[in-house]
Amino acid sequence: MAVLVSNQKPLLSSPAGLPVLAVLGLRNPAEADWDHFRAIQYTGLSRYAISRVMTNLVLGTLVCQLFAGIVPGLYLVGWMVMLGLALYFPAIVYRQSGMANHDHVARRFVLQLVAATSLIALVWTIPILVFAPMAGPVELATVWTILAALVVGGTLLLNALPLGAVLFNLVLMGASMIAYWQVGNMVTIGAIACFSILLALSGFENARAYLLFKVSEFGLAEKEEVVSLLLREFEEGDADWLWQIDKQRRIVNVSQRFAFAAGMEAQALEGMLLTQLIAGKNWESGKLPSSLHMLADKLTKRESFSNLIVKMQGETAVRWWELSASPKFDDAGGFIGFRGVGSDVTESRESAEKIARMARFDTLTGLPNRLQITEALDLAISECEKWNCRCGFLMLDLDRFKSVNDTLGHVVGDRLLAQVSLRLRSLMGKNEMCGRLGGDEFAVVMRDLGDSQRLSELAGRIVDVLSRPYEVDQHTLFIGASIGSAIGPRDGRTVEMLMRSADLALYRSKDQGGGRHNAYEPQLHSHAEERRVMEIALRKALEKDEFTLAFQPVVDAASESLVGFEALLRWFNPEFGQVSPSKFIPLAEDARLVVPIGNWVLHRACKEAVLWPGNIKVAVNVSAEQLYEADFIETVVEALSESGLSPQRLELEVTESVFLREGSRASETLDGILALGVGLSLDDFGTGYSALGYLSKTRFTTIKVDRSFVQGAARDLPESIAIIRAVVAMADSLGMSTTAEGAETQHEVDIIRGLGCKKIQGYFYGRPMGADDVHDLFAEYRKTTYG
Repeated sequence: MAVLVSNQKPLLSSPAGLPVLAVLGLRNPAEADWDHFRAIQYTGLSRYAISRVMTNLVLGTLVCQLFAGIVPGLYLVGWMVMLGLALYFPAIVYRQSGMANHDHVARRFVLQLVAATSLIALVWTIPILVFAPMAGPVELATVWTILAALVVGGTLLLNALPLGAVLFNLVLMGASMIAYWQVGNMVTIGAIACFSILLALSGFENARAYLLFKVSEFGLAEKEEVVSLLLREFEEGDADWLWQIDKQRRIVNVSQRFAFAAGMEAQALEGMLLTQLIAGKNWESGKLPSSLHMLADKLTKRESFSNLIVKMQGETAVRWWELSASPKFDDAGGFIGFRGVGSDVTESRESAEKIARMARFDTLTGLPNRLQITEALDLAISECEKWNCRCGFLMLDLDRFKSVNDTLGHVVGDRLLAQVSLRLRSLMGKNEMCGRLGGDEFAVVMRDLGDSQRLSELAGRIVDVLSRPYEVDQHTLFIGASIGSAIGPRDGRTVEMLMRSADLALYRSKDQGGGRHNAYEPQLHSHAEERRVMEIALRKALEKDEFTLAFQPVVDAASESLVGFEALLRWFNPEFGQVSPSKFIPLAEDARLVVPIGNWVLHRACKEAVLWPGNIKVAVNVSAEQLYEADFIETVVEALSESGLSPQRLELEVTESVFLREGSRASETLDGILALGVGLSLDDFGTGYSALGYLSKTRFTTIKVDRSFVQGAARDLPESIAIIRAVVAMADSLGMSTTAEGAETQHEVDIIRGLGCKKIQGYFYGRPMGADDVHDLFAEYRKTTYG
């Protein structure tokens, strides 16, 4: 098969059609336009020209560094100048040859380029033939390595100039063999010869494949150009359909394609007004779209028009046409009508409208998205600035939505969000717009607010309505809503400032437990700044060794003997002082610092516990984030091995929240921990998402009863007493121990002991104490016991 070029001489596209001498540039066969072929072949030379020059200069610099102090500096400078001149010569030849423009290239320019390449090779023979003998074998081997790299690079990058690559190879490898012959190393000479021959053969085949590719590429480009010309001719002369009207605007010379687009017979279209066809059933009523008025105006003024989109009312559906036309005149100059082309662009129009809607509406809920909400808020602020009124902005965050998403999956979560959006939309008034910002965050824009009481009332209705139960896929779900609000322009004169103010108020609502509304107050900015500064300090707390551990005693309920301690994290910062865990732990969770801090606690607790008597255990709290780390088991093993603590003396405490995420990662990790011999304690059992299924997934060592049940039992609350009894009975049947938390009085201790709890923890037996106090406690015990 042949590829035709502009002069119609074929360039054979098979390997047999590319003779060896022709590929190398030593002969131009008569059966093709090889001067033009050369231009196609050598267009690739400029692609890596700068890379080739830079590589040569960098390697030249390495050579100078190699021989510095061995070869006189003047020689090295002179050699670098020669190399630079040799590298500049090919650029002159390339510009003079016309290769950059796919012009015809004579064979003499090819030979000049080959000569220029050979000149570079001759310059590179100097280091191995002249400089290397002045040095030792190490320098000789290094220079040959550099030359080999040049030859390989030249073979790969000079596939457009194969003869140059071959001569470059022969000159440098020949010089290398001479250099090794002078030192009598015949084995290396043989290796260089084999290396050179194989490289030359592969380089030639690479060049042949490159030529075939360039010929095919050029032929394909010419074919594409011909096709483009044909398509352009079709689009300009016969695009989709032709249409024509006379000077009374009546359709004439109807083509079958036009009739098909109109959904009518060609005979029925003849003589019909074009505007009447487009107006359809609206023609009689006079309710015509603006696009038809524009078309009528162009026709009246006898003006040419292009790509005019008109709404065409068909018999069964609305279509969109794109029309172009110009007025036509007879030989005497009289106007005879319009002739033009048209196309049906309904699909592209609908796609554009769909894309535009997707850009402004949330696909899941159908509510306005963040873009449209911010635009509405910006407009509301502008109107308030203009008319001296007020607008409101509410930012909503769903409470407990994450637990629904984690436990029941994203499909249920999405359906829940859809129901939330319906309830929220039903609460909106005339000047109110609700939208979804993303995730479980929503927003409401209130234009022309009037008074803040209206905003508070709407926020209260939203909290109430969104907190009612939801029925999703046979699940009854309970979530809530936290709201922060701001009034513009009082709380912010820009969209960003007003949203920031509402977000600060929302954070206060979440911080207060959720299910409530807070309005923005100026002092919230100072609280946010304090939180930001505290987060920065928290990020540096580990490296500054600001964390310490406190240990709270755990005693046997029957004998009141000490059986262990729970490790509790404490943070003292020079700026903030002693920071409450209730304050910095949520901050660590938001800043994603729980894992590194938790790992530090685990290591430090093990190091402290190993100093205690062998029968005393240490309990360490572990977060869900730590548990879901892929290497958490390795972290536990590392903490035990570094400290020397027996696994049986370590107990890890987890809450039920670790089971909320989808998948079996939590259970697998806990099983791996149990396999080490480490104990597991289920903390705060019965306060959150309790289900007996958790206990069947993992065999816990201990179940901890929350202090709220302990206090309830002390007040004789039947529910608390029943729960504790049930937990104790269940733990006994499963072979687990029970620990009651928060015992502060003798009465509470007596109640707990009477209900059957095995261990007790609380202020009655001891407050959290430092590591030194624990050591003193054991020292005092040994002193008392052994005198």
